[in-house]
Amino acid sequence: MKFGNFLFPESREPALDGPVIAETLAEARLSDELGIEVLWLAEHHFDGNCAYVDPIAFAAALATATRRARIGFAVVQTSLHHPIRLAEQLALIDHLSKGRLIVGLGRGTAYNIYDYQGYGIDHEEAQSRFEEAEAVILKAWTSEAFEHHGKYWNLRVPILRPRPFSKPHPPIVRGASGEASLVELARAGRPFLMNVQSNETTRHRVELYRRTMREAGFDDAAVERNLAQCWVWRTVFVAESDAEAERIAYPAFQAMQEHRASLRNRIYAEAGVRLRAESAGGPPARVDPKHALICGSPATVSEALAKVAAIGVGGVISQFRLGPMPHERACESLRLFMAKVAPAFAGQGAP
Repeated sequence: MKFGNFLFPESREPALDGPVIAETLAEARLSDELGIEVLWLAEHHFDGNCAYVDPIAFAAALATATRRARIGFAVVQTSLHHPIRLAEQLALIDHLSKGRLIVGLGRGTAYNIYDYQGYGIDHEEAQSRFEEAEAVILKAWTSEAFEHHGKYWNLRVPILRPRPFSKPHPPIVRGASGEASLVELARAGRPFLMNVQSNETTRHRVELYRRTMREAGFDDAAVERNLAQCWVWRTVFVAESDAEAERIAYPAFQAMQEHRASLRNRIYAEAGVRLRAESAGGPPARVDPKHALICGSPATVSEALAKVAAIGVGGVISQFRLGPMPHERACESLRLFMAKVAPAFAGQGAP
């Protein structure tokens, strides 16, 4: 099973943005040196939940600052981007990284309405904008001169330059936040990125994905090849003992969740608008440490990750820096993880 570092750095105030961005670049370099498979990037706007904000620009920096790790998006909020500009930017990063790019695309945030409001985009259009944009990007990468006449863009493109470094183009993987989108990807034979879910839900969805691919006519080898390209997200913290890990990780995790909800709640209090109502069935897995957080000694973390590996996905998108956690503390956890946890999983997971 492969491991990635989800670089998702929180900045509590504008004055801290620059220092946190610099620390995140240092964390990326350290991850590359230690052998992390993929550096994953997020996209969030206006709230300090992700200090570098723009994963496209930051990926270009990582392409020149690192040498071995792949660079992936989890995910680009595709509905907020012009598809031709995005196709150009991604092709350039593909060249700068010499083919290390993984293009993770999604519709946009499912939680923060202010991302759409700030860009002047109706959130009801997010999915259809995403679908059209992805089609344009693929056409731009694989065609020469072409025209596109759609709902949102009318384009006449002589030829996209530069052409992608990867042939025919960098791998594309989609975020799947619910079962309906997962089933759609399985029918099309496409890999997925799964947001934080309980192991039980993750196992159920992976089995649904397997079953749906087989029903769509794919053989077992194709299913396993796809699952090797699928990733699930967990927050991870490692210390020398369980007690030390829990003492550090649990308060940081709670503070992180409170910060992520703060602007969303403020907008709702001021304007009465919310993108998605919270479920009445209890907190979602992403905010529940019992499902979202794996922390403890190397042995405890290894045991928890073995349960994820048994599900059969190709990798875990592991977020090591939790909310206000100091950079140095996150790097200590990362070093311990790569020295005492990751080696046990080499060659495991989906083939």
